[in-house]
Amino acid sequence: MNEIANALHSPELQAEQPRLIVFLAYPQMGLLDLTGAQTVFWAASRYLDSSNLPGYKLQTASLAGGLIETAEGLAVDTVPLSHFDEQTIDTLIVPGAPVIIMAMNNSLQVVDWLKVASTKVRRTASVCSGTFLLAEAGLLDGLRAATHWAMCGMLKERHPSIEVDNDAIFVQQGSVWTSAGVSAGIDLALALIEEDCGRELALLVAREMVVFLKRPGGQAQFSQLLQSQTSDGAAFDELHLWITQNLSGENLTIERLAQQVQMSPRNFARVYKLKTGRTPAKAVEVLRVEAARRLLEDSERNIDQISRLCGFGDEERMRLTFQRNLGVSPRDYRNRFSR
Repeated sequence: MNEIANALHSPELQAEQPRLIVFLAYPQMGLLDLTGAQTVFWAASRYLDSSNLPGYKLQTASLAGGLIETAEGLAVDTVPLSHFDEQTIDTLIVPGAPVIIMAMNNSLQVVDWLKVASTKVRRTASVCSGTFLLAEAGLLDGLRAATHWAMCGMLKERHPSIEVDNDAIFVQQGSVWTSAGVSAGIDLALALIEEDCGRELALLVAREMVVFLKRPGGQAQFSQLLQSQTSDGAAFDELHLWITQNLSGENLTIERLAQQVQMSPRNFARVYKLKTGRTPAKAVEVLRVEAARRLLEDSERNIDQISRLCGFGDEERMRLTFQRNLGVSPRDYRNRFSR
């Protein structure tokens, strides 16, 4: 383990004693929001301990202590928050909950504690919808933040002063860190370890956990087709199906789409944007990307064939569109997701 010791030779990267990481638990929190990040710090501590370097001390704490039931039904044993002097906490991490507003409304005292404690700890972080608790505590006013992609709109509506980043896996704003949905807590924890101890240790942990140190792309890598199937956009479900069946044609213009739904082009463009939140041209683009993703994952066709089948015209246009929507090239996407 000399490589770790060498990587941590810089005095400012070495703590005199293990850093205390406290995970703030509350009823109906998400289990993986909690344990994903915990496992990253635990793995890092094993490497550090093997090199006789101070690692991390992990504690899961709640207001009163005792068993806290997660959303998945598994109960987690916790220590009471009164057990800690906040000034001894290095990092405070707040997991999210699938039904965050209900969970938060039932945990208002947690928010009150967070307001005070966050001013005394070195840094505060949230996983997934845990960002809402940081926002309620006033920690994100005027700052950029990430949360689960499906909750970005709700976060912006409740807290207009926050610059909500719809695509980021995690965001650092000074001593406050926020992350995207669920497994992004692993990315967040790796970034915190890299800040503390350097890239080499973070890479070792990432390899052990078989994850990317910095995953390619962002939250845009969820199904755009499923996102289109909102209740407001349901009026265009048949149109979306027709588009997916005719992607190889390059003449999917507003005029052609409007004709398909028997509307004037101007009215169609207005109503479609109102109902789905995107322009018809953008909808065609993301449906082309969605179709290409499935072919890259499941077929052995080459990329040029896929680009023509999905209506991109050529491989270069498909590459540029993938970079714009997913942050990765078609080739990199296939290498990662192909079966």
